Amino acid sequence: MTFLPKWPAFLKGKEVVIANAIIAILTIGGQQLFSFFTFSCPCHVGQNLIYGLAFLGVPALILLVVGYALNNQTWRLVTGKRSPLQAEGTQNQLLQCKLTCFVLCSITGRALVAPVTWLAVTLINGSYYVCAMSEYVSVYYYGTNPNVTASDRKKILAAFPCSQLVPPELSRARDEVILLLRYQSQVAGWLLIAVVVITVFLSYCLASCFSPLSFLHFRYWTSYVHNEQELFDEATDQHSKLYAIQHIRKFFGFVPGSENVGEIRIPSLREWQAISGLAFLKLVDEEHYDYSLLHDWALKGSVDRKYLKLDEDPVTAT
Repeated sequence: MTFLPKWPAFLKGKEVVIANAIIAILTIGGQQLFSFFTFSCPCHVGQNLIYGLAFLGVPALILLVVGYALNNQTWRLVTGKRSPLQAEGTQNQLLQCKLTCFVLCSITGRALVAPVTWLAVTLINGSYYVCAMSEYVSVYYYGTNPNVTASDRKKILAAFPCSQLVPPELSRARDEVILLLRYQSQVAGWLLIAVVVITVFLSYCLASCFSPLSFLHFRYWTSYVHNEQELFDEATDQHSKLYAIQHIRKFFGFVPGSENVGEIRIPSLREWQAISGLAFLKLVDEEHYDYSLLHDWALKGSVDRKYLKLDEDPVTAT
């Protein structure tokens, strides 16, 4: 008798955690490759800060936008109209507002996984921060020569991330500056990780405290929503395929995959023109849409009897 859980059963209901872990691992790998192949500090006054912050912030911003775009809940929230089943009323509007805020927080939490991982890894690595902040280090780390002007001092400090540009007599000062900046960057990275972990944990705790469902009821509800979505996707695929078959049969005279096709329909030039071009969702009435040009033709076009009889099955003939 074993007490080890079966892996499929153990992983069920943890799809979000697994997906977030995969996203974080892919982001870490991408950051390492990105840094190795593309990052090269300019080591010039005024450019280091822009370059370093761009490598820190721009990829994180792109990952955030992609995280929003890849979440189906985002498009469910912004697409279409409010359900007509929801009655009007102040209480219902308040409930709808709370639900919208909850969904937004959930979407944002999922979308922040990749950018926060990027920021944390880059800060722990330290290269971007060293490049961005080298020219702003305290005067003490320049050296012992007091005759250097402030602008020259900034130029020398800005060159510290590039060891080949630093004079030999300043190599020790450079090492101290790099160590200081890496220390600051890594501390900031670990603080970011700690803040995110604590925030996520407290958010889950608060959500569980205010949930109207018990622990087992919540697990049942999660399983139900997951299964419903899977079955709905399967039904959508099958329903749309069966619906499209009717329009394909009307245009060509047969259904793809049919055996023993006795005749095929020859569409006219006007019919080919009617189903070609750019298709837009077209409102037919208050309840129905035309999904494509072929759909519109099949519902409104008159079908002539231009059929070609087949003497033999073309498959067996070959």
